[in-house]
Amino acid sequence: MIRPATPADVPGIYQLIRDLAEYERALPHVTGTHEQLRAALFGPDPAVFAYVADHQGQLAGFALWFLNFSTWECQHGVYLEDLYVRPELRGHGYGRQLLAELAALCVERGYSRLDWNVLNWNEPAIGFYRALGAVSLDDWITFRLAGPALAQVAAARGGG
Repeated sequence: MIRPATPADVPGIYQLIRDLAEYERALPHVTGTHEQLRAALFGPDPAVFAYVADHQGQLAGFALWFLNFSTWECQHGVYLEDLYVRPELRGHGYGRQLLAELAALCVERGYSRLDWNVLNWNEPAIGFYRALGAVSLDDWITFRLAGPALAQVAAARGGG
């Protein structure tokens, strides 16, 4: 069963986030807390949302997403930040169902697309996404400003 996350799901989602980070060899980069996650998902003006896959009363997986915007199409879309299904529950269709829920949301709301990133070494995920008809955007490179570089660029505002 796929459903919107509730506040009671936050500890389980947070653990799945940690499990995903461990799988992606990036667990030390998880610095947020489940309290921060709860505030982001269920605070007074949430800008991030989650669906969960429920398997016999336990969280099988989750999809965490937010709205993005295409200036060329002048339409919103959905950006899927994370999709994760517990390894022991893969093959039950939960990943496909979570993506189908997001695709249906896009169609129902008239959003033009569903976007996400995948690590280039994650061949099982890449194969899964391609089997769904998703295409890689090989012409685009993801950039990020963070930490000291972010602060340095911010400090330069107004300075010309």
